[in-house]
Amino acid sequence: MTTPPAAPLARRTAVPGALAARYDLADAHYASAFALPVRAGSLTAEQWARAVFEGAPAPLRRFLVLGWTLGLGLRLGPRTSPRHVLGWAVSDAADHSLTLTARSPLVLTHNVVAVEDARVLWATFVRFDRPVGRPLWALAAPVHHRTVPRLLGRAARAAASAGETTRGDGRLP
Repeated sequence: MTTPPAAPLARRTAVPGALAARYDLADAHYASAFALPVRAGSLTAEQWARAVFEGAPAPLRRFLVLGWTLGLGLRLGPRTSPRHVLGWAVSDAADHSLTLTARSPLVLTHNVVAVEDARVLWATFVRFDRPVGRPLWALAAPVHHRTVPRLLGRAARAAASAGETTRGDGRLP
């Protein structure tokens, strides 16, 4: 009996210069990116975003939403809206990328999901709109650095076990 191969790990990577230079992201004070090797054509950027955030177990989703709303003060939209991913507004959707945006009086945040040939890239950009935003993000960043790679890996395992099929609306079964 053979053991199935281990799922690839998401690793921290450099933020691509072209992405950091985008007009809506160029004024960020903080940027980080994580990359996960994937099979070409596995999921769309929106499917990845939904699998990462909405596919997380319910207790983890609650933890995320509480951290975003109570910790960072982010104003999230309706979690059931097709124009939102777990409350994050879809602010830009291109062929192979999706940008999720949320803001608070302290910070403006963007999560960009980009599907490339053999990897999915998850980049986070934070602009501090008030001085207290910087130390607040300094407290949140370690949680972010541990959570995003794990969520990406979990989504990859779920996609692999689901046979990477979709329901027609772009979501995993």
